[in-house]
Amino acid sequence: MSTSDVTTTPAAPAAEAAAPPGVRLRLEGAALGRPGAPVLHGLDLDVAPGDILTVVGPSGCGKSTLLRTLAGLLPALGGRVTQDGTAITRPHADRALIFQEDALLPWRTLRANVELPLAIRGVPRTERRGRAEAWLERVGLAEHRGRLPHRVSGGQRQRAQLARALVGEPRAVLMDEPFGALDAQTRAGMQRLLVEVLQGTRATVVFVTHDVDEALFLGDRVALLGGAGGGGRVLDIPHPRERAAHDAAATVALRRQVLESLGM
Repeated sequence: MSTSDVTTTPAAPAAEAAAPPGVRLRLEGAALGRPGAPVLHGLDLDVAPGDILTVVGPSGCGKSTLLRTLAGLLPALGGRVTQDGTAITRPHADRALIFQEDALLPWRTLRANVELPLAIRGVPRTERRGRAEAWLERVGLAEHRGRLPHRVSGGQRQRAQLARALVGEPRAVLMDEPFGALDAQTRAGMQRLLVEVLQGTRATVVFVTHDVDEALFLGDRVALLGGAGGGGRVLDIPHPRERAAHDAAATVALRRQVLESLGM
């Protein structure tokens, strides 16, 4: 593993102090899935602006379906799914979606990949290059800006994907097990990086994971989907983003509650 997979993130550029506020995402009595094959029924969730909501549940319970619905890729089958009170019916630049697979274009350099959302929006070349360079610096990839994706590690590709998602200043970031394919050390580094780069962005985050400890570290709250009585319950996390609280009594009790809700 490259040491750049776990480097400390540089300070945020001053311009990010004016980042747009996060959105409120709400699901009210929502039925989600594909026509004829719903996977979630009567789902109620309320994600406040700037919050990080982690989502856990067994395979097939609808976690990825939830993210795709919030992204506007899947229409709700019933109920309401809204952003700041307006129905979500299609994708929008306000909402960035990050997958476990890095989805970088293999023929574009890391810098060109990070620039891509800005190029699609017609941002002038000089401006988009400067913004891409700033984000590559933040995620510790400045020296790799000219490399193609296959020439860097999996952790570095995920760093580039994170920079690409955030360069356009989305107001919501939807993350579908983005660190699931990484080894334990690289995954821990990516978790720290995510916490660091989100500081100052003000974005609302919905983060799907199979890893209960990851959910309890990253989230302000955790939503439980599926499992024994776990459909749509939301629990507050007592010590969000504090590694030292892993063995705190409140964290241990919450971990036990989450595992029991999942039938584990």
